[in-house]
Amino acid sequence: MSTFRSASFLDLALGAIDDARGAGYAEPVQPNRAHPAAGIPVPELGASERDDVAGLMRINHTGEVCAQALYKGQAAMAKDPATRAQLLQAAQEEQDHLSWCADRLRELDAPPSLLNPLWYLGSYAIGATAAAVSDRISLGFVVETERQVEAHLQSHLERLPVQDDRSRAILSTMQAEEIEHADHALASGAMALPQPVRRLMGQMADVMRFLAYRV
Repeated sequence: MSTFRSASFLDLALGAIDDARGAGYAEPVQPNRAHPAAGIPVPELGASERDDVAGLMRINHTGEVCAQALYKGQAAMAKDPATRAQLLQAAQEEQDHLSWCADRLRELDAPPSLLNPLWYLGSYAIGATAAAVSDRISLGFVVETERQVEAHLQSHLERLPVQDDRSRAILSTMQAEEIEHADHALASGAMALPQPVRRLMGQMADVMRFLAYRV
């Protein structure tokens, strides 16, 4: 969608639903940048290690589905063109993250979460609602979301099998860019979200991780 603000609410809702239909699949998506794990061999993993890594990468794939939806919802309702451009740039980088996670899931012969379409719609609604209130609040959601993602990526990096340098390269690159997204949002005037909102976001993320690991 090239002009977000000129579209009707119905157009935006239908577009989000259409995007959500494809969110449940780890289909090949052409990345815009080189794969961070290029040249790193696929590691040998035991059955339990393989299942655990698949669960972790499914969480991260779902997280990138949510990030796409959040940024698109925010961009659709952003009031300032510079803010919209910043959100779309971040969304493009998240698209690469989505591609890399999907690649790793296919290598592990593991499916993405069946609940991705629901997570997509929920994240889109949150992003659009926040941006409809103000760009500063919208950017505040970027900061808090990326801070939480940074933390859970760190926990995944510490949990990966020592020989899985392939997954580690993907997650390390993602983590560095999530930090950049948060820093850019802060520099652009993001408003700090109230503690109850941050806590609720954390609880929702915990539910997503619990379900995505398993389903």
